[in-house]
Amino acid sequence: MRLDEAKQILICEAKRLGLAEYEIFYMKESGCSAETLGDEISSFSSSEAGGLCFRCVCEGRIGSASSELLEEEALRELVGRARDNALCIEKDDPAIFYDGSAHYADVPPSTARALSSAEICDTALALQRATYAESDEVGEGTQSFVFSGGFETSLYNSHGLSLSHRVTYNGAGVQAVVRRGEEAEDAYEMGCVTEDTLSELPARAVRAAQSKLGAVEIPSGSYDVIFCPKRMREMLSVFCSVFSAKAARYGLSLLAGKEGQAIAAPCITLIDDPMREGALCTPFDGEGVATYRKSVIEQGVLKTLLYDLVHASLAGVAPTGNGQRGSYRQSVAIAPYSFYLEGGSDTLDELIGRVKDGIYITEMKGFHAGADSVTGDFSIESAGFRIRDGKLCEPIRSFTVAGNFFDLLKGVEALSDTVSFGTPTSFTTYGAPAALVRGMSVAGK
Repeated sequence: MRLDEAKQILICEAKRLGLAEYEIFYMKESGCSAETLGDEISSFSSSEAGGLCFRCVCEGRIGSASSELLEEEALRELVGRARDNALCIEKDDPAIFYDGSAHYADVPPSTARALSSAEICDTALALQRATYAESDEVGEGTQSFVFSGGFETSLYNSHGLSLSHRVTYNGAGVQAVVRRGEEAEDAYEMGCVTEDTLSELPARAVRAAQSKLGAVEIPSGSYDVIFCPKRMREMLSVFCSVFSAKAARYGLSLLAGKEGQAIAAPCITLIDDPMREGALCTPFDGEGVATYRKSVIEQGVLKTLLYDLVHASLAGVAPTGNGQRGSYRQSVAIAPYSFYLEGGSDTLDELIGRVKDGIYITEMKGFHAGADSVTGDFSIESAGFRIRDGKLCEPIRSFTVAGNFFDLLKGVEALSDTVSFGTPTSFTTYGAPAALVRGMSVAGK
């Protein structure tokens, strides 16, 4: 059944049941990926899934129900289930369906092209061959993978809102394992599928793995630390929930009540940009609110939290267009889009040149156990390189860096001028430059 036909059935059933306010959200997702091991394809997957969610207001509360089946009987049952679910809701949150924004951005067509199954497999094998060709030290355990997919979303409600959008993405990754004598190290690199990226990924991964060979331990102490762009990006992703108005409302963010106050160093500007080139641009969120570029932190000052319709209404502010839906099954959740720290004025080499005795952190693992997104505290196993007299020196391993995310934001002295972004596979991606922080606690040997 076509979506338009399904929509008409839902509307007729809603009217029959006396439901004056309702919303229909449709999402279809497709994806294909291949992974290599050795010189052959070790796994291949292809999927396509879609469905819709019907939400309605009944007795002042919103109920919802979802289904993959676009068949008349299932659709009529869907409306009844949503109504029944509304009657079970005990929350006092306002029941809001959006009238629409005055303007929605014109999103340029996606530059990504959906890859065929054959192209995905051929590209993965080509990456694997190129990785092995980089060095005789590349060995068993080296893997390459390629993926391609896309989303299609449509939203319609009883207030006359009717929106739709489609995005396509692809990406590739290489995990290079190198061995020198009895020692082995690995490194992982990802990027979009372009000719340049595919030629660069194997070299970057192999060089990164080789650079870690011969790593030593360091004494415990207080060190000046530079977080590489990837690790700063990861830090931002781990603690991004603190910028949610919902988290603030429920006491799960220390930023509650701090809009308009300085919460970070003057060099910190944090942007959420749904229209950034290279991101999965979307002109509207999961509630139909127009998305737009915004400064969450501007020169150290918290300008706004991220709001959906409910929490904007409760706070008496305008929604920021951050009510996302990961799929038709999921409820609205507050999340950023292209969320990144703006770069500074120093090159990475100039940033390193500021440090007399410190550490350049390139690896951090165990955030799931070593970070508390509410308090901001973290204690993370790390690796990287020693910095002496403004120069990168020997690789170092097995040390723990500890601190607090909110203190880190205040303590950043400088940022590098190049922002590194993650490969987009969902509506939220993160970006960051390298960041210099003085006097961090490090536990080594």
